[in-house]
Amino acid sequence: MTPGTGAGVGRRDAGRHPRSGRILVSTSGARTAAFFREIARTHTVWWVRDGDGSPTPVSRSGQPAFPYWSSETRAQRAAQLWGPRFRAVSMPLDHWRSAALPDLAKDDFRVGINWSGQRLTGWHFTVDEVVNRLVHALGESSGTDHPA
Repeated sequence: MTPGTGAGVGRRDAGRHPRSGRILVSTSGARTAAFFREIARTHTVWWVRDGDGSPTPVSRSGQPAFPYWSSETRAQRAAQLWGPRFRAVSMPLDHWRSAALPDLAKDDFRVGINWSGQRLTGWHFTVDEVVNRLVHALGESSGTDHPA
C-alpha cells in the first residue's frame, strides 16, 4: 500500500492521542476500510469519467493510478472537483473484479481507493493487494488459508 497521489500525501499517520491514549486511525485508512465494506455489501464500484475516459493521476511512486469509489456520492464529489464534464459511473463488482482489475494489472496501474478532499488524495494499492482485501471483505477463501 502506498499513501498519496500525484497531488501530495493526504493522510494523517495512525498513532495514539497524546492525552486520551486512544488509537488514531488515518482518514485514508478509514476510507479504505469503508470502501471494501461498502462494495462487499452493494456489489457496485464507482469511477469517474468524461467523453474521453477517466483521469489517471500519477502516484508519488511514478505509477499511474486509477481511482475508484464505493458510493455514487463519493464519486460525484470527485467528478465535481475534476470539472463539469466529468460524471460518476457505476460498475458491477463482478465486472470490476474479472475485467477492470486484470486490465489495470496488465498496464501496471495502481488502484486508488475512495480518494477525497480538495486534492483527491488517499491510498492506492497494487491490483494484487486489492484482490486480497476484496477476498477478505467478501469472506471468501483465498486458497492460502490452509496449506496442503
